Amino acid sequence: MAETQLVWLRQDLRLADQPAFAAAAKAGPVLALYVLDDDTPGEWQIGGAQRWWLHHSLASLARELKERGGALVLRRGRAAAVVNKVADESGAAAIHATRHYEPWWVEAERQLGDQLILHEGDVLHEPSDIRSGSGGAFKIYGPYYRALEGQLPPPEPEPAPTRLDAPDRLPKSDKLEDWQLLPTRPNWATGFDVWQPGEEGALKHLKRFAAEAEHHAERRDLPAEVGTSNLSAHLHHGEISPRQVWHGVGAGSGDKFRRELAWRDFSRSVILADPDMGTREQRPLALPHRTGKQADADFAAWSKGHTGYPLVDAGMRQLWVAGWMHNRARLVTSSFLVKHLLLDWRRGALWFWDTLIDADYANNSQNWQWIAGTGFDSQPFYRIMAPLAQSEKFGAADYIRRWVPELADLSDEDIHDPWGRGVAPAGYATPLIGHRDGRERALRAFRKARAGG
Repeated sequence: MAETQLVWLRQDLRLADQPAFAAAAKAGPVLALYVLDDDTPGEWQIGGAQRWWLHHSLASLARELKERGGALVLRRGRAAAVVNKVADESGAAAIHATRHYEPWWVEAERQLGDQLILHEGDVLHEPSDIRSGSGGAFKIYGPYYRALEGQLPPPEPEPAPTRLDAPDRLPKSDKLEDWQLLPTRPNWATGFDVWQPGEEGALKHLKRFAAEAEHHAERRDLPAEVGTSNLSAHLHHGEISPRQVWHGVGAGSGDKFRRELAWRDFSRSVILADPDMGTREQRPLALPHRTGKQADADFAAWSKGHTGYPLVDAGMRQLWVAGWMHNRARLVTSSFLVKHLLLDWRRGALWFWDTLIDADYANNSQNWQWIAGTGFDSQPFYRIMAPLAQSEKFGAADYIRRWVPELADLSDEDIHDPWGRGVAPAGYATPLIGHRDGRERALRAFRKARAGG
Protein backbone atom coordinates (compact mmCIF):
# COMPACT_ATOMS: atom_id res chain seq x y z
CA MET A 1 0.00 0.00 0.00
CA ALA A 2 1.12 3.59 -0.70
CA GLU A 3 2.32 5.44 2.36
CA THR A 4 0.72 8.58 3.78
CA GLN A 5 1.96 11.92 2.49
CA LEU A 6 1.74 14.87 4.89
CA VAL A 7 1.11 18.33 3.42
CA TRP A 8 2.16 21.11 5.79
CA LEU A 9 0.19 24.27 5.00
CA ARG A 10 1.11 27.85 5.77
CA GLN A 11 0.35 30.77 3.39
CA ASP A 12 -0.69 28.36 0.63
CA LEU A 13 -4.33 27.62 1.46
CA ARG A 14 -5.54 26.37 -1.92
CA LEU A 15 -5.84 23.22 -4.01
CA ALA A 16 -5.36 24.58 -7.55
CA ASP A 17 -1.77 25.13 -8.67
CA GLN A 18 -0.60 23.90 -5.29
CA PRO A 19 2.48 21.75 -6.06
CA ALA A 20 2.72 20.32 -2.55
CA PHE A 21 -0.77 18.84 -2.85
CA ALA A 22 -0.14 17.68 -6.41
CA ALA A 23 3.06 15.83 -5.51
CA ALA A 24 1.55 14.31 -2.38
CA ALA A 25 -1.54 13.10 -4.24
CA LYS A 26 0.60 11.26 -6.77
CA ALA A 27 2.55 9.47 -4.03
CA GLY A 28 -0.21 8.23 -1.74
CA PRO A 29 -2.99 9.11 0.69
CA VAL A 30 -2.86 12.81 1.62
CA LEU A 31 -3.10 14.28 5.09
CA ALA A 32 -3.28 18.10 5.19
CA LEU A 33 -2.02 19.88 8.30
CA TYR A 34 -2.21 23.51 9.37
CA VAL A 35 -0.30 24.59 12.47
CA LEU A 36 -1.22 27.82 14.23
CA ASP A 37 2.24 28.86 15.39
CA ASP A 38 2.42 31.97 17.57
CA ASP A 39 5.84 31.06 18.96
CA THR A 40 8.27 30.55 16.07
CA PRO A 41 7.54 33.95 14.40
CA GLY A 42 8.17 35.85 17.64
CA GLU A 43 7.00 39.45 17.21
CA TRP A 44 5.80 38.55 13.73
CA GLN A 45 2.98 36.26 14.83
CA ILE A 46 -0.03 37.03 12.69
CA GLY A 47 -2.09 40.06 13.67
CA GLY A 48 -5.76 40.40 14.46
CA ALA A 49 -6.96 41.14 10.94
CA GLN A 50 -5.06 38.18 9.50
CA ARG A 51 -6.56 35.92 12.16
CA TRP A 52 -10.07 36.87 11.05
CA TRP A 53 -9.14 36.02 7.47
CA LEU A 54 -7.38 32.80 8.49
CA HIS A 55 -10.48 31.49 10.26
CA HIS A 56 -12.63 31.83 7.16
CA SER A 57 -9.90 30.66 4.79
CA LEU A 58 -9.32 27.47 6.77
CA ALA A 59 -13.05 26.81 6.94
CA SER A 60 -13.27 27.21 3.17
CA LEU A 61 -10.29 24.93 2.55
CA ALA A 62 -11.67 22.27 4.89
CA ARG A 63 -14.90 22.19 2.87
CA GLU A 64 -12.98 21.92 -0.42
CA LEU A 65 -10.87 19.07 0.93
CA LYS A 66 -13.89 17.20 2.26
CA GLU A 67 -15.63 17.42 -1.13
CA ARG A 68 -12.60 15.71 -2.71
CA GLY A 69 -12.29 13.02 -0.06
CA GLY A 70 -9.49 14.71 1.84
CA ALA A 71 -9.22 16.02 5.39
CA LEU A 72 -7.61 18.91 7.22
CA VAL A 73 -5.98 18.49 10.63
CA LEU A 74 -5.52 21.57 12.81
CA ARG A 75 -2.91 21.79 15.55
CA ARG A 76 -1.38 24.58 17.61
CA GLY A 77 2.23 25.00 18.75
CA ARG A 78 5.75 25.35 17.39
CA ALA A 79 5.46 24.35 13.76
CA ALA A 80 8.53 22.11 13.39
CA ALA A 81 7.75 20.12 16.53
CA VAL A 82 4.06 19.75 15.69
CA VAL A 83 4.72 18.75 12.08
CA ASN A 84 7.19 16.09 13.22
CA LYS A 85 4.70 14.79 15.80
CA VAL A 86 1.84 14.53 13.31
CA ALA A 87 4.17 12.86 10.80
CA ASP A 88 5.01 10.24 13.43
CA GLU A 89 1.38 9.77 14.46
CA SER A 90 0.27 9.26 10.86
CA GLY A 91 3.29 7.23 9.74
CA ALA A 92 3.91 9.74 6.95
CA ALA A 93 6.60 8.76 4.49
CA ALA A 94 7.24 12.38 3.50
CA ILE A 95 6.32 15.92 4.41
CA HIS A 96 5.43 18.23 1.52
CA ALA A 97 5.31 22.02 1.79
CA THR A 98 5.44 25.14 -0.31
CA ARG A 99 8.70 27.03 0.15
CA HIS A 100 8.38 30.27 2.13
CA TYR A 101 10.96 32.98 2.66
CA GLU A 102 10.24 34.58 6.02
CA PRO A 103 13.20 33.89 8.35
CA TRP A 104 11.11 32.03 10.92
CA TRP A 105 9.74 29.66 8.27
CA VAL A 106 13.21 29.10 6.83
CA GLU A 107 14.37 28.06 10.31
CA ALA A 108 11.36 25.74 10.78
CA GLU A 109 12.09 24.15 7.39
CA ARG A 110 15.70 23.58 8.45
CA GLN A 111 14.58 21.85 11.64
CA LEU A 112 12.43 19.36 9.71
CA GLY A 113 15.46 18.00 7.86
CA ASP A 114 15.51 15.56 4.97
CA GLN A 115 11.95 14.32 5.39
CA LEU A 116 10.69 17.71 4.19
CA ILE A 117 10.18 18.11 0.44
CA LEU A 118 9.84 21.77 -0.57
CA HIS A 119 7.94 22.85 -3.68
CA GLU A 120 7.91 26.19 -5.47
CA GLY A 121 4.49 27.81 -5.45
CA ASP A 122 4.65 31.18 -3.72
CA VAL A 123 6.41 33.12 -6.49
CA LEU A 124 6.53 33.55 -10.24
CA HIS A 125 10.07 32.17 -10.24
CA GLU A 126 12.33 31.01 -7.43
CA PRO A 127 14.16 34.21 -6.33
CA SER A 128 17.32 32.36 -5.27
CA ASP A 129 17.81 31.56 -8.98
CA ILE A 130 17.66 35.25 -9.95
CA ARG A 131 21.18 36.48 -9.27
CA SER A 132 23.16 39.62 -10.03
CA GLY A 133 26.44 39.57 -11.93
CA SER A 134 28.31 39.22 -8.64
CA GLY A 135 26.22 36.18 -7.70
CA GLY A 136 24.27 37.87 -4.91
CA ALA A 137 20.60 38.65 -4.46
CA PHE A 138 19.33 41.72 -6.28
CA LYS A 139 18.61 44.71 -4.05
CA ILE A 140 17.24 47.07 -6.72
CA TYR A 141 13.98 46.31 -8.49
CA GLY A 142 14.84 47.44 -12.02
CA PRO A 143 17.77 45.05 -12.54
CA TYR A 144 15.86 42.31 -10.72
CA TYR A 145 12.88 42.60 -13.04
CA ARG A 146 15.07 42.60 -16.13
CA ALA A 147 16.69 39.36 -14.91
CA LEU A 148 13.27 37.90 -14.03
CA GLU A 149 11.92 38.68 -17.50
CA GLY A 150 14.24 36.01 -18.90
CA GLN A 151 12.31 33.44 -16.84
CA LEU A 152 8.85 34.65 -17.85
CA PRO A 153 6.14 33.81 -18.53
CA PRO A 154 5.82 31.34 -15.66
CA PRO A 155 4.48 27.84 -16.38
CA GLU A 156 0.75 27.48 -16.82
CA PRO A 157 -1.02 26.80 -13.50
CA GLU A 158 -2.09 23.27 -12.71
CA PRO A 159 -5.73 22.42 -11.90
CA ALA A 160 -6.80 21.21 -8.48
CA PRO A 161 -6.82 17.45 -7.88
CA THR A 162 -10.28 16.07 -8.52
CA ARG A 163 -9.82 13.41 -5.86
CA LEU A 164 -7.71 13.15 -2.72
CA ASP A 165 -7.49 9.90 -0.80
CA ALA A 166 -7.23 10.47 2.93
CA PRO A 167 -5.51 7.97 5.26
CA ASP A 168 -7.78 5.40 6.89
CA ARG A 169 -7.04 6.85 10.34
CA LEU A 170 -6.67 10.55 10.98
CA PRO A 171 -4.71 12.09 13.85
CA LYS A 172 -6.66 14.12 16.36
CA SER A 173 -7.49 17.66 15.21
CA ASP A 174 -8.27 20.88 17.06
CA LYS A 175 -11.60 22.54 16.37
CA LEU A 176 -11.26 25.75 14.42
CA GLU A 177 -13.74 27.52 16.70
CA ASP A 178 -11.59 26.73 19.73
CA TRP A 179 -8.77 28.84 18.31
CA GLN A 180 -10.96 31.94 18.79
CA LEU A 181 -9.53 33.72 15.77
CA LEU A 182 -12.64 35.87 15.34
CA PRO A 183 -13.08 39.02 17.45
CA THR A 184 -16.08 39.06 19.75
CA ARG A 185 -15.82 41.69 22.50
CA PRO A 186 -15.89 43.98 20.68
CA ASN A 187 -16.40 42.59 17.19
CA TRP A 188 -14.31 45.13 15.30
CA ALA A 189 -14.56 43.10 12.07
CA THR A 190 -18.16 43.92 11.13
CA GLY A 191 -16.88 45.85 8.10
CA PHE A 192 -14.85 42.87 6.89
CA ASP A 193 -17.94 41.30 5.32
CA VAL A 194 -16.96 42.89 1.99
CA TRP A 195 -14.39 40.09 1.66
CA GLN A 196 -14.80 36.43 0.75
CA PRO A 197 -11.77 34.56 2.07
CA GLY A 198 -10.93 31.30 0.36
CA GLU A 199 -10.08 29.95 -3.06
CA GLU A 200 -13.53 30.64 -4.51
CA GLY A 201 -13.39 34.28 -3.47
CA ALA A 202 -9.90 34.64 -4.94
CA LEU A 203 -10.99 33.30 -8.31
CA LYS A 204 -13.99 35.65 -8.35
CA HIS A 205 -11.72 38.64 -7.74
CA LEU A 206 -9.35 37.47 -10.47
CA LYS A 207 -12.19 37.09 -12.96
CA ARG A 208 -13.53 40.56 -12.12
CA PHE A 209 -10.10 42.16 -12.37
CA ALA A 210 -9.15 40.36 -15.59
CA ALA A 211 -12.13 42.00 -17.31
CA GLU A 212 -10.86 45.43 -16.24
CA ALA A 213 -7.08 44.96 -16.27
CA GLU A 214 -6.57 47.03 -19.42
CA HIS A 215 -7.62 50.08 -17.37
CA HIS A 216 -5.40 49.27 -14.40
CA ALA A 217 -2.58 51.66 -15.28
CA GLU A 218 -4.94 54.64 -15.46
CA ARG A 219 -7.09 53.72 -12.44
CA ARG A 220 -4.64 52.20 -9.96
CA ASP A 221 -3.85 55.52 -8.26
CA LEU A 222 -7.45 56.69 -7.89
CA PRO A 223 -8.75 55.75 -4.43
CA ALA A 224 -12.36 56.40 -5.42
CA GLU A 225 -12.13 53.92 -8.32
CA VAL A 226 -12.16 50.12 -8.18
CA GLY A 227 -8.92 50.04 -10.15
CA THR A 228 -6.83 47.68 -8.09
CA SER A 229 -7.04 43.91 -8.20
CA ASN A 230 -8.16 43.37 -4.57
CA LEU A 231 -6.11 40.17 -4.74
CA SER A 232 -3.45 41.06 -2.17
CA ALA A 233 -5.03 39.21 0.76
CA HIS A 234 -5.77 36.16 -1.40
CA LEU A 235 -2.16 36.13 -2.59
CA HIS A 236 -0.80 36.57 0.91
CA HIS A 237 -2.79 33.66 2.29
CA GLY A 238 -2.01 31.58 -0.78
CA GLU A 239 -5.60 31.13 -1.89
CA ILE A 240 -4.45 31.86 -5.40
CA SER A 241 -1.00 31.45 -6.89
CA PRO A 242 1.05 34.15 -8.62
CA ARG A 243 1.04 31.96 -11.73
CA GLN A 244 -2.76 31.85 -11.75
CA VAL A 245 -2.88 35.62 -11.47
CA TRP A 246 -0.22 36.18 -14.15
CA HIS A 247 -1.98 34.03 -16.71
CA GLY A 248 -5.46 35.03 -15.59
CA VAL A 249 -4.89 38.73 -16.29
CA GLY A 250 -4.15 38.09 -19.95
CA ALA A 251 -1.31 39.14 -22.24
CA GLY A 252 -0.99 42.85 -22.92
CA SER A 253 -3.92 44.03 -20.81
CA GLY A 254 -2.15 43.83 -17.49
CA ASP A 255 1.51 44.66 -18.17
CA LYS A 256 1.62 47.35 -15.47
CA PHE A 257 -0.04 45.03 -13.00
CA ARG A 258 2.30 42.17 -13.88
CA ARG A 259 5.26 44.38 -12.95
CA GLU A 260 3.59 45.03 -9.61
CA LEU A 261 3.09 41.31 -9.14
CA ALA A 262 6.80 40.86 -9.81
CA TRP A 263 7.53 43.38 -7.02
CA ARG A 264 6.16 40.73 -4.67
CA ASP A 265 8.82 38.31 -5.95
CA PHE A 266 11.44 41.03 -5.57
CA SER A 267 10.49 41.56 -1.93
CA ARG A 268 11.11 37.89 -1.32
CA SER A 269 14.48 38.24 -3.01
CA VAL A 270 15.30 41.06 -0.59
CA ILE A 271 14.58 38.70 2.32
CA LEU A 272 17.42 36.52 1.04
CA ALA A 273 19.75 39.53 1.31
CA ASP A 274 18.29 40.83 4.58
CA PRO A 275 16.13 38.45 6.65
CA ASP A 276 15.71 41.14 9.34
CA MET A 277 14.21 43.68 6.93
CA GLY A 278 11.18 44.14 9.20
CA THR A 279 13.21 45.85 11.93
CA ARG A 280 16.64 46.70 10.55
CA GLU A 281 17.14 49.66 8.26
CA GLN A 282 18.92 48.56 5.13
CA ARG A 283 20.41 52.02 4.60
CA PRO A 284 20.35 53.55 8.09
CA LEU A 285 19.47 57.23 8.28
CA ALA A 286 19.78 57.64 12.07
CA LEU A 287 16.92 60.15 12.04
CA PRO A 288 16.02 61.82 15.36
CA HIS A 289 12.54 60.32 15.54
CA ARG A 290 10.09 62.00 17.88
CA THR A 291 9.26 60.19 21.11
CA GLY A 292 7.32 61.01 24.26
CA LYS A 293 3.71 61.83 25.12
CA GLN A 294 3.01 64.18 22.23
CA ALA A 295 4.54 61.78 19.72
CA ASP A 296 2.40 58.96 21.16
CA ALA A 297 -0.70 61.15 20.95
CA ASP A 298 0.08 61.95 17.31
CA PHE A 299 0.54 58.26 16.56
CA ALA A 300 -2.82 57.47 18.16
CA ALA A 301 -4.51 60.19 16.10
CA TRP A 302 -2.89 58.87 12.93
CA SER A 303 -3.87 55.27 13.66
CA LYS A 304 -7.53 56.18 14.15
CA GLY A 305 -7.75 58.64 11.24
CA HIS A 306 -7.96 61.94 13.13
CA THR A 307 -5.04 63.88 11.67
CA GLY A 308 -6.97 66.74 10.09
CA TYR A 309 -5.78 65.67 6.61
CA PRO A 310 -8.81 64.17 4.78
CA LEU A 311 -6.97 61.68 2.56
CA VAL A 312 -4.83 60.43 5.44
CA ASP A 313 -7.89 60.08 7.66
CA ALA A 314 -9.88 58.30 4.95
CA GLY A 315 -7.11 55.77 4.43
CA MET A 316 -6.62 55.04 8.11
CA ARG A 317 -10.36 54.68 8.72
CA GLN A 318 -10.71 52.36 5.75
CA LEU A 319 -7.93 50.26 7.25
CA TRP A 320 -9.67 50.10 10.63
CA VAL A 321 -13.11 49.27 9.24
CA ALA A 322 -12.27 47.00 6.28
CA GLY A 323 -8.80 45.68 7.15
CA TRP A 324 -7.44 46.97 3.86
CA MET A 325 -6.35 50.26 2.32
CA HIS A 326 -6.01 51.50 -1.24
CA ASN A 327 -2.40 51.58 -2.41
CA ARG A 328 -2.29 55.34 -3.04
CA ALA A 329 -3.65 55.92 0.46
CA ARG A 330 -1.00 53.55 1.86
CA LEU A 331 1.71 55.69 0.30
CA VAL A 332 0.24 58.94 1.61
CA THR A 333 -0.55 57.70 5.13
CA SER A 334 2.86 56.08 5.61
CA SER A 335 4.69 59.13 4.28
CA PHE A 336 2.67 61.36 6.61
CA LEU A 337 3.66 59.27 9.64
CA VAL A 338 7.35 59.08 8.79
CA LYS A 339 7.84 62.62 7.52
CA HIS A 340 5.14 65.02 8.69
CA LEU A 341 4.98 63.41 12.14
CA LEU A 342 8.65 62.34 12.17
CA LEU A 343 7.85 58.99 13.78
CA ASP A 344 9.77 55.76 13.33
CA TRP A 345 8.57 53.82 10.29
CA ARG A 346 8.66 50.61 12.36
CA ARG A 347 5.76 51.86 14.48
CA GLY A 348 3.65 52.21 11.37
CA ALA A 349 4.78 48.89 9.96
CA LEU A 350 3.70 47.10 13.14
CA TRP A 351 0.33 48.86 13.08
CA PHE A 352 -0.19 47.75 9.49
CA TRP A 353 0.92 44.23 10.46
CA ASP A 354 -1.88 43.99 13.02
CA THR A 355 -4.64 45.69 11.03
CA LEU A 356 -4.11 44.60 7.41
CA ILE A 357 -5.74 41.44 6.14
CA ASP A 358 -2.91 41.23 3.58
CA ALA A 359 -0.05 41.99 6.00
CA ASP A 360 2.93 40.36 4.32
CA TYR A 361 6.36 40.43 5.99
CA ALA A 362 8.28 41.00 2.76
CA ASN A 363 5.93 43.49 1.09
CA ASN A 364 5.00 45.39 4.25
CA SER A 365 8.62 45.82 5.37
CA GLN A 366 9.94 46.64 1.91
CA ASN A 367 7.23 49.21 1.23
CA TRP A 368 7.72 50.98 4.56
CA GLN A 369 11.47 51.11 4.02
CA TRP A 370 10.82 52.47 0.53
CA ILE A 371 8.78 55.35 1.97
CA ALA A 372 11.26 55.97 4.81
CA GLY A 373 14.23 56.17 2.46
CA THR A 374 16.01 53.40 4.34
CA GLY A 375 15.52 50.49 1.93
CA PHE A 376 17.95 49.05 -0.56
CA ASP A 377 15.48 50.28 -3.19
CA SER A 378 13.67 53.35 -1.88
CA GLN A 379 12.77 56.94 -2.58
CA PRO A 380 14.98 59.60 -0.94
CA PHE A 381 13.73 60.74 2.46
CA TYR A 382 13.63 64.35 1.27
CA ARG A 383 10.89 63.48 -1.23
CA ILE A 384 7.90 64.37 0.93
CA MET A 385 4.38 63.71 -0.30
CA ALA A 386 1.96 66.60 0.06
CA PRO A 387 -1.24 64.90 1.28
CA LEU A 388 -3.52 67.80 0.31
CA ALA A 389 -2.15 67.99 -3.22
CA GLN A 390 -2.16 64.20 -3.53
CA SER A 391 -5.83 64.13 -2.58
CA GLU A 392 -6.78 66.60 -5.30
CA LYS A 393 -4.43 65.14 -7.94
CA PHE A 394 -5.86 61.64 -7.58
CA GLY A 395 -9.52 62.61 -7.33
CA ALA A 396 -10.09 61.36 -3.78
CA ALA A 397 -13.27 63.35 -3.06
CA ASP A 398 -15.70 60.42 -3.11
CA TYR A 399 -13.19 58.22 -1.28
CA ILE A 400 -13.06 60.81 1.51
CA ARG A 401 -16.85 61.10 1.61
CA ARG A 402 -17.16 57.37 2.15
CA TRP A 403 -14.67 57.07 4.97
CA VAL A 404 -14.82 60.51 6.61
CA PRO A 405 -18.58 61.11 6.74
CA GLU A 406 -18.27 64.40 8.63
CA LEU A 407 -16.86 65.86 5.39
CA ALA A 408 -19.46 64.30 3.09
CA ASP A 409 -21.33 67.54 2.41
CA LEU A 410 -18.27 69.48 1.22
CA SER A 411 -17.75 70.21 -2.45
CA ASP A 412 -15.10 68.53 -4.57
CA GLU A 413 -13.10 71.74 -4.41
CA ASP A 414 -13.23 72.09 -0.61
CA ILE A 415 -13.07 68.52 0.63
CA HIS A 416 -9.34 67.99 0.06
CA ASP A 417 -8.33 70.87 2.37
CA PRO A 418 -11.31 71.97 4.50
CA TRP A 419 -9.16 73.86 7.00
CA GLY A 420 -7.25 75.73 4.33
CA ARG A 421 -10.54 76.64 2.59
CA GLY A 422 -12.11 77.74 5.86
CA VAL A 423 -15.00 75.25 5.68
CA ALA A 424 -13.98 72.54 8.16
CA PRO A 425 -17.12 71.35 9.95
CA ALA A 426 -17.34 71.35 13.73
CA GLY A 427 -15.88 68.20 15.17
CA TYR A 428 -13.42 67.49 12.38
CA ALA A 429 -9.87 67.11 13.69
CA THR A 430 -7.52 70.09 13.60
CA PRO A 431 -4.40 69.28 11.53
CA LEU A 432 -1.69 67.79 13.75
CA ILE A 433 0.84 69.98 11.96
CA GLY A 434 0.73 72.25 8.93
CA HIS A 435 2.10 70.80 5.71
CA ARG A 436 4.85 73.40 5.38
CA ASP A 437 5.84 73.09 9.04
CA GLY A 438 5.87 69.29 8.86
CA ARG A 439 7.94 69.35 5.70
CA GLU A 440 10.50 71.76 7.15
CA ARG A 441 10.77 69.78 10.38
CA ALA A 442 11.40 66.59 8.42
CA LEU A 443 14.05 68.22 6.25
CA ARG A 444 15.81 69.67 9.31
CA ALA A 445 15.89 66.20 10.85
CA PHE A 446 17.25 64.77 7.61
CA ARG A 447 20.01 67.38 7.41
CA LYS A 448 20.89 66.74 11.05
CA ALA A 449 21.11 63.00 10.41
CA ARG A 450 23.28 63.55 7.33
CA ALA A 451 25.59 65.79 9.36
CA GLY A 452 26.06 63.05 11.95
CA GLY A 453 23.62 64.21 14.60
